[in-house]
Amino acid sequence: MVGWPLESFVATCSLSGPVRKKAVSTMRVLMLGWEFPPYISGGLGTACYGLTRAMIRLGIEILFVLPRANGNELCSDPLLTKTQSTLQNKSSGFLRFQAISSCLHSPYQLIGQGPQRAGQAGKTKLCRPRTCLWPGTASLCVIGAGTDGGYDGNLNDKVWEYAQRCAQVTQNELFDVIHAHDWITFPAGILLAAQTGKPLIIQVHATEFDRSGEKINQAVYDIEKYGMEASVVIIAVSHRTKRIIVERYGISPEKVRVIHNGIEIKYLETTGTCVARKEKTVLFLGRITRQKGPEFFIRAASRVLEKLVDTRFIMAGWGDLAPQTVEQVAAQGLGRKIFFTGFLHGQTVERAYKMADVYVMPSVSEPFGLTALEAIQNRVPVILSKSSGVAELLSRGAMKVDFWDTEQMANKIIALLTRPELAEQLQQEALIEIRPLTWDAAAKKCRLVYRELVEA
Repeated sequence: MVGWPLESFVATCSLSGPVRKKAVSTMRVLMLGWEFPPYISGGLGTACYGLTRAMIRLGIEILFVLPRANGNELCSDPLLTKTQSTLQNKSSGFLRFQAISSCLHSPYQLIGQGPQRAGQAGKTKLCRPRTCLWPGTASLCVIGAGTDGGYDGNLNDKVWEYAQRCAQVTQNELFDVIHAHDWITFPAGILLAAQTGKPLIIQVHATEFDRSGEKINQAVYDIEKYGMEASVVIIAVSHRTKRIIVERYGISPEKVRVIHNGIEIKYLETTGTCVARKEKTVLFLGRITRQKGPEFFIRAASRVLEKLVDTRFIMAGWGDLAPQTVEQVAAQGLGRKIFFTGFLHGQTVERAYKMADVYVMPSVSEPFGLTALEAIQNRVPVILSKSSGVAELLSRGAMKVDFWDTEQMANKIIALLTRPELAEQLQQEALIEIRPLTWDAAAKKCRLVYRELVEA
């Protein structure tokens, strides 16, 4: 990998340092991620949250390291305080967070795009380091400082700087395995594994081919491939993702374990879910990017409206294709039927599901698709792209369609909107199928991988 600074550094790392032995049998995990609620830009933050909570219930100790533009903001956020309280009351494990100053806080942000928030261009916000600690069986500690900004400068340099900071702040920590989530964290994981001799596990939630199709960012691809080759085990969130890892990155299939994402099962009311409304609602929820297929959703909406004029379509989310998609809607004269909400989080997401009569996920390439499980949990019938990992798990509980076949997509939307008995049957089948898809099940599979590597 030309110009990649980590290779030469890793080659000089010594593994002959002092060996620390554990006094207890508790598994200790150094987890590297790039987002965690309440600061999320995609499904990975939700996945990290669910998996981490489940691991703590198993008694696993976790130090969660993540890049944060403003680490101290985490301390006062009410949603995080609620998260901490939940962990404290229901877990026997130990969780700490280490927020590290970095501009690499969202892999969905375009290189050179600049600040995420409008009106922040050219401004830099400096933060004073701050420590927060709550006592209890599960403690949450956040330390950090940083600046607002995008992927300014050389991407390799930014990822390398972040890897070095991770090594610095964790040099006195005790852990048995390293678990790195997605490409931003892979170099840090490689460096830490070289310094400590601990096994590196990487979890692939999405690849550059999912995000960019064939027009990949070569620097990101190189980092992904380097991480896959350097790790001991690769966790893929679906068999679809495993195939991409094997075929596009040249990785041995024996090295890749498939552990599907899960969901926190909620017990909802099973009666009174069908509300008679003149105007039906079809929901799209996700980043408005090429990967998620917004243009195909719009095409299908146009066909549905030719037959069912009392239908509205909600596009919840934002992304680099959002302005173009808005123009597409305006050009077709659908501005009064297709609504854009912008990015939603927390309770606003729940409200969006409760408003929906049908949920459509028309993704061009979806490694998993947690939103489909969330829709099902909220008793919304779903239509899935066949190009999604979650489609592997729903044989009867979802309608499936090729993302490009907007005619069939429209027909399935119409069928669910006009045939309530069909929608109800699909809901019931889906609720049965998602019962085993829990974060507890995923965490137990991860723990088996940890134990296997530690014992080896």
